[in-house]
Amino acid sequence: MPAEQAECEPPVAAGLAAVQAAIAEAARVAGREPAEVTLVAVTKTHPAAAILPALQAGHRTFGENRVQEAEAKWPELKAAYPDLVLHLIGPLQRNKARRAVRLFDVIESIDRADLAQAVAQAAEAEGRRPAVFIQVNTGEEPQKAGVFPDATDALVEVCRAAGLDLRGLMCIPPVDEEPSLHFALLREIARRNGLKGLSMGMSGDFPVAVQFGATHVRVGTAIFGYRPPTGNDADRQ
Repeated sequence: MPAEQAECEPPVAAGLAAVQAAIAEAARVAGREPAEVTLVAVTKTHPAAAILPALQAGHRTFGENRVQEAEAKWPELKAAYPDLVLHLIGPLQRNKARRAVRLFDVIESIDRADLAQAVAQAAEAEGRRPAVFIQVNTGEEPQKAGVFPDATDALVEVCRAAGLDLRGLMCIPPVDEEPSLHFALLREIARRNGLKGLSMGMSGDFPVAVQFGATHVRVGTAIFGYRPPTGNDADRQ
């Protein structure tokens, strides 16, 4: 985008355009079409007023980390923008499965069999079937959510048997390791399970993720600015 145009745009719109341009360039380098990559704009901790510039710029895919926070701001926005797609990208407790199914269009954090069953039961009760991704703890970090790589194939079968609309896998690489190794691992697990969706890559590494086949990248800071740290790995998005 021309420099004078960027200077005239609101910060959120300019950040959004810059990230979209970076995705397009990373896709071009990898021999992919930019349209193959969905940008999930991560809005956790940001109020509805901060999200509106992105919506007004035409963006429609967003991510939230917590059910309760999303319930406070997204129903009204979804009513105003019916084509909006909302992803849950943070850990989900079983007792909130029905609330998550009611609000979110995509749940990216399925990481155990009992949660898969709870989401499937909630989907049946609500008459609403969100797409799901399995979160894989590629670094096998004990403090982090996600199924370990060697248990992922079994969880894929559980999700399919439960009737979930399983689209792919998600990961958050360890902060102190080379992310490409984790992106390659996630891609291989998805390949052997016949899954096309790869949600990987955040503000600091999404161009690399695109080159490794990401279909979804989760970017917040580069669009909406910094948020107060909580100690959660998801804050890197």
